[in-house]
Amino acid sequence: MANTNHITNGRKLRSSYITTTISIALVLFLLGIIGLLLLNAQRLSTYVKENIGFTVLIKDNAREAEVKRLEKLLSTSPFIKQTQYIDKDRAADELKNELGEDFVEFLGYNPLLSSIDVKLFAEYANPDSLVKVEEVIMEFPQVKEVIYQKNLIHLVHQNVRRIALILSGFALMLLLIAVALINNTIRLSVYSKRFIIRTMQLVGATKSFIRRPILWGSVLHGFVGAVLAISLLAILIYFSSQELAGVIGFNNMDLILVLFGIVIALGIFITLISTFFAVNKYLNLRTDDLYF
Repeated sequence: MANTNHITNGRKLRSSYITTTISIALVLFLLGIIGLLLLNAQRLSTYVKENIGFTVLIKDNAREAEVKRLEKLLSTSPFIKQTQYIDKDRAADELKNELGEDFVEFLGYNPLLSSIDVKLFAEYANPDSLVKVEEVIMEFPQVKEVIYQKNLIHLVHQNVRRIALILSGFALMLLLIAVALINNTIRLSVYSKRFIIRTMQLVGATKSFIRRPILWGSVLHGFVGAVLAISLLAILIYFSSQELAGVIGFNNMDLILVLFGIVIALGIFITLISTFFAVNKYLNLRTDDLYF
């Protein structure tokens, strides 16, 4: 009979350990996802801004050699990331494909102008810098007009900053929720050991002697939970790398290792602190209070 009770209690204890570890792992996995987004926030911002471009329309009487020289000058400018020259014929072909009819044959001539599509580096893709860039480009005699959507630039600039603030606030909120969830999980785990703690006190064990193995056990739970969370993050990164490789730095091993290190540190620190306070609570309780 005693052997049966021992086996049952052992199964319950293992089940408690597994439940605690899985709960910690899932919470740390969510924290890891937010951490991945935060660590890549600058890269995301850069990706969005550098995909916003403008078009430089070339005067109809400009010679092609002059336009090529202009494109080369623009491509070597410190604020321009990429340029692409589109001549009149190519522009007409692209528009014909979009419209589905030959407007050149209908009009009898090609009304389109040659152009240079330009994309800026992220630090210059904001409304104030774009105005200055436009002034510089308009000084070239071959340039007729610089076209870009000013409202879109303002909107993207504002939303990138707003999203960064919202993401930071969400990360902080999730961190607090994670601390609360892990703390509650640990408290329940320690609660199941309250009678063992009292028994050890009755036979003369000191508080530090009782506390030490429980704290080491919590460190192990936090570490194992963090390893499980890292495994889930690694799987997520692997399957997402093909779709989001240009947006998020999955190939940046230093960044990923920093994230994994943060997850492990948080897992150990939160479980250790939560266990310390939970154990102290039951070490200071009277025997009668253990039943409530």
